[in-house]
Amino acid sequence: MNTFPIINLTSVGLFGLVLAARFCDICWTRRKKWIMAVCISVMMLFQGIVLSFTNVYFVRYFYPLITHVPLTIVLCLLKGEFLWPVIAVLTAYLCCQIRKWLALLVVSVLSIGGLNLMQDIAELFVTLPLFFFMLHFVAPSVRCISHYPAAKKQQFGLVPLLYYGYDYLTLFHTNLLSKGNPVAVEFMPFVCSVAYLTFVLRISEDEHIRIQLEQTQKILNLQITQAVREIAALRESYQKSSTYRHDLRHHMQYLLSCIKNNRIEQAQAYIQEICTEIEAKKVVAFCENEAANLILSAFCGRAESQGIAFCIKAALPQNIPISESDWCILLSNALENALHACLNLKKKGMGASIDISAYEKKGKIFLQIANSCEETISFSHGVPVTAVPGHGIGVRSICTIIEDYGGMYSFSVENRRFILRLSL
Repeated sequence: MNTFPIINLTSVGLFGLVLAARFCDICWTRRKKWIMAVCISVMMLFQGIVLSFTNVYFVRYFYPLITHVPLTIVLCLLKGEFLWPVIAVLTAYLCCQIRKWLALLVVSVLSIGGLNLMQDIAELFVTLPLFFFMLHFVAPSVRCISHYPAAKKQQFGLVPLLYYGYDYLTLFHTNLLSKGNPVAVEFMPFVCSVAYLTFVLRISEDEHIRIQLEQTQKILNLQITQAVREIAALRESYQKSSTYRHDLRHHMQYLLSCIKNNRIEQAQAYIQEICTEIEAKKVVAFCENEAANLILSAFCGRAESQGIAFCIKAALPQNIPISESDWCILLSNALENALHACLNLKKKGMGASIDISAYEKKGKIFLQIANSCEETISFSHGVPVTAVPGHGIGVRSICTIIEDYGGMYSFSVENRRFILRLSL
């Protein structure tokens, strides 16, 4: 009758020892594997010696001293730290409870008599499949947690620690659980509830951080997009400058020929023609702010090339209460959205225009951009939304920048014109 309890005690010992070692993210060199194998053999042999002089209950009573403490010390030495080996041992002990409960379920469902004996037999049968499941599916995830910050590792190990103390306090050192003490009976359900709520709070916090990181990533992508546009504009300007330098020699030869042949009026007309062409290509100074001039000029050229009326009234100083990068992103996204809406109307054969008003007053910037738009635009909490993939990022970026500077914004549609108003 004592054979199965002894075999069961041996199997659960091997189950917990190997599982605790696999939960530790240790670089298992051949030397370390030999050390671990020898330590496990020594611990199992010592348990057998103690069991031969006492009984199963005595071994279970002092199991922490003869197994868990030595195992923790060995893992600490192999791992080179203290916290995670302790958590690994506690987690492995918690997993042993799964083995015990599954066996108890089998015995209860089959209504087999001789509960203690059949419990040991059932535990032996569920050990091997559960062991392989833990090694292949659970252990890799547990090892990943060992790389988390100490605070998260402590939170992860809190439930196994409480269960460890609860199990030994109520089963071996007191009879609170057998007496049906309400505090003892309801303690682990209480721990599970608190752990679940803590998990929900942690997940919510992590999700909030993830959303913030995604927004930051989107803003960075917008900055990269704007930088690519500026590089393209600089490249175009460089190419035009190269063309002018290349053609300058021909222009000068032509003018020299006109002067030598006394064709002064023809030379003057040619000079006037070149000046007009250069004037048409230059950046228009809408205001004193250089960044605004560059962006407004670029979008003005794009709009007029598509037959979109572009009216600008700007009075912005060189120094404004916003960083140049944020200002470029904000203005570029607002104008890009306006131009995109107008292009959609032009494709349908409808007229479109963009009106811009920008000025500075008492240290604050006021900007209004009104553009032709479709009749129906969806809003959510006062912000335009769209179901088109890849769109709507610009609006979120505009809102984020304005909120970061403590400004105000509004989006509205009046007489088939979409209007963005902001102050910051």
